Amino acid sequence: MPIGRVPLLNRDENRRRGFVHLYMGEGEGKTLAAIGAAIRAIGHGYKVIIVQFMKGRKDIGEYKIRERLAPEYEIHQFGREVFIDLRKPDPIDYKLAREGLKFAREALRRRPKLLILDELSLAVAVGLIDVDEVLDLLREVPPSTVVILTGRQAPKEFIEVADLVSEVREVKHPMRAGIKARKGIEY
Repeated sequence: MPIGRVPLLNRDENRRRGFVHLYMGEGEGKTLAAIGAAIRAIGHGYKVIIVQFMKGRKDIGEYKIRERLAPEYEIHQFGREVFIDLRKPDPIDYKLAREGLKFAREALRRRPKLLILDELSLAVAVGLIDVDEVLDLLREVPPSTVVILTGRQAPKEFIEVADLVSEVREVKHPMRAGIKARKGIEY
């Protein structure tokens, strides 16, 4: 089914569960968009919980800001500091992803206004987490919560269940000109 033609949930279903947003695609900016939504929610005094899958670097801006934005902002990482081999993940990558999903389920019970599951799509795509486990989690979203899923290679099931889907594609990137990732911009 083409991305632009996925039907939204009807009003009765929206009353039973919160909204699901999906930021997907091969371009850079999915996490950035989700963090922007977090800042917007915090600006209104809402609670935001971010769960990062396959990420463990502590030198990234969205992690370093956590103490200044607390208690409304929480970020929890379930990944190693190094990039994983997407074709052959290490056993620890599976373990960390399962822990992240368990934590996300517990975080959802706290009823934050916004729960961001960063890089979850890619974690599912490479087999670290089963898509059905995520769909079960999304059925539990309270009406007062918005869940944002991010990542490349989003499964069609995420596209179907999401109320909002945005695709990010790369048109041009400084890395293609040999410019390294810039502190405060790319990380």
